[in-house]
Amino acid sequence: MSQNTRVGDVKALVLSFHPVIVIETLEEERARSLLSAVAGQLRMTLFEWSVTRGLTRAEEPNVLNRMTANPLALLQHISGLRLKAVFLLKDFSPHFSDPAVARQFRELADYFIQTRSTVVLSGETVSLPSEIEAAAVRYKLQLPDRDELEEVVKNVLQSLGGDSFGASELGPADRDALFNALHGLTSNQARQAVTYAIVKDRTLTAKALPEILERKVQLVREGGLLEYYPEKDNRYELGGFANLKGWLGRVRVGFTPEARAMNLSAPKGILIVGVPGCGKSLAAKVIAREWKLPLLKLDAGSLFDKYIGESEKNFRKAITMAESMAPVVFWIDEIEKSIATTAGSGEADGGLSRRLFGEFLTWLQEKREEVFVVATANDLSVLPPELLRKGRFDEIFFVDLPNREEREAIFKIHLSAREQDASRFDLSPLLEATEGFSGAEIEQVVVAAIYRCLSLKRPLDTSLLLEEIKQTVPLSVTRREEIEHLRETASGRFVSVR
Repeated sequence: MSQNTRVGDVKALVLSFHPVIVIETLEEERARSLLSAVAGQLRMTLFEWSVTRGLTRAEEPNVLNRMTANPLALLQHISGLRLKAVFLLKDFSPHFSDPAVARQFRELADYFIQTRSTVVLSGETVSLPSEIEAAAVRYKLQLPDRDELEEVVKNVLQSLGGDSFGASELGPADRDALFNALHGLTSNQARQAVTYAIVKDRTLTAKALPEILERKVQLVREGGLLEYYPEKDNRYELGGFANLKGWLGRVRVGFTPEARAMNLSAPKGILIVGVPGCGKSLAAKVIAREWKLPLLKLDAGSLFDKYIGESEKNFRKAITMAESMAPVVFWIDEIEKSIATTAGSGEADGGLSRRLFGEFLTWLQEKREEVFVVATANDLSVLPPELLRKGRFDEIFFVDLPNREEREAIFKIHLSAREQDASRFDLSPLLEATEGFSGAEIEQVVVAAIYRCLSLKRPLDTSLLLEEIKQTVPLSVTRREEIEHLRETASGRFVSVR
C-alpha cells in the first residue's frame, strides 16, 4: 500500500465524520507524517499532544503548552476550540481509567461528529472502554512498502556522503534482494540496518544482505512468539510420505514468476492430521528444507495473555512477523490446542479460541504474502468443520502408522544419524517386530539401544534393537480405540501421505 493510498484512506475517514481514529503503531513519526499529509490536503490544522509537552501545533515542535498537559484539561480545552482540526493524542488511552476523562472524551467525540474534526489516538497498544470503542474506527498502519524503503535507503546514503541510491554497489538482482530483506522492518529498523551495513563495509554491497536478514531473525526471536529454523541448519529427513512429496513437487511452481504471470496465487498451505508420532511435525521441517525456505513455528502457548485483547494482538503480531519473512514456511503445531478448537466455542475461555480461529481463517483466505502454512493436528474430534472444508487449505493429508517400507526407511535414517551403518543390521526381524510402531517410537528404540550398547561396552547389533522393541508398548496398543476411530474418520475424506 502506497503513501498516497494511506492518505486517501485516512482522508476518507475524516470526511465521513469519524470522530475517533485509532492507530496502533510504534512508528510515531510515520503516523504523524501521514496525518500531516491528510490535514494538508483537507486544509485543516494538525495538533499534537503528549503528557510531557501538552497540546501544540504540529508545525511548532519546540513549543510547550503545560496548561494542557493534564488529560482532562486538554479535552476541555479542545471542546472550547471552534475550528476544524486533526488532534493526534499520543499514548492517551491509559488516562481513560479516570471516569472524568472518559466522560469528557465521549462528549468531545459526540461534538466532533457534527464538526468533522477528528481525534487520532496512537500508541503501541490502544485499549479503549467499550463505550468509546463504539465510536472509534481502527486504522492499521501497514509496514513500509518498497517505495518508502527506497526512500529510506536513499536518505541513508545521502546522509553518509552518497548522492543517490546509485552510489551503492548493488546490481538489479541484489537490489531486489535488498528490499526483500528489508521488507517487514519498520522505517527506523530499516534505517538502522542499512546504516550499520554501510558503516561496516563503507558502501552498500551484497555482503550486507545476510546481516540485514539476521537482524530480522533477531527481531523474530525477541518477539517470543515464533521459533526460527534457518534454512542452512535444516537437515531433517522423512521416511516415506511419497504422495505428499510428489504433491509438494508439483505445487512448488506456484512460487515462480511464471505462475504469477498467469495470475496464479502462491499455495496457501496444507493441514496434516493423523496418528501422533508419525511424522507430521517432521514433514513441516522437511518441506522447508526441500523448498530451501526458512521455517517459522508458532509457539501457541505464548499467544495467550490474561489481559483482554492481548492474545488476539499477539496472534496478529505473529502473523505480521511471518509475512515479514516471506517467502517462508509457517508451521502451526497441534492447531487444535491453540487457535482451532470447538471447546473454545463456548464460554470456557470467554470466546477467545473462537476469535483467534476467526482471525486465522480470515488471514488464511486473504493473505497475499508468500507464507506457506503447515498446520498439524492429532485430534480430529475438536477441529471445527469450517477448517476441514475444501478451500481453506490447498490439501488435507492423513498420516497413518508407517508401513513396512516406511519403517525400513525410518530405521536407516535414525541409524545413519547416529553413526551406525544400517547395512550391518538384519532389518527383516526388526520390521516384523515393529508392526504398529510409530516413527517416533522407532527412533526411541534406536536411541535406547545405543544407550544400552554404550553401557555394556559392546557394538550395537540387531539383538539389542530387538530387546528394546520387546520392552516397548506402542501407542497403537495403549490407545488402540482412539487410533481406530481416527482412521475411520479420515477414511475417504483426506489424502494419504503415501
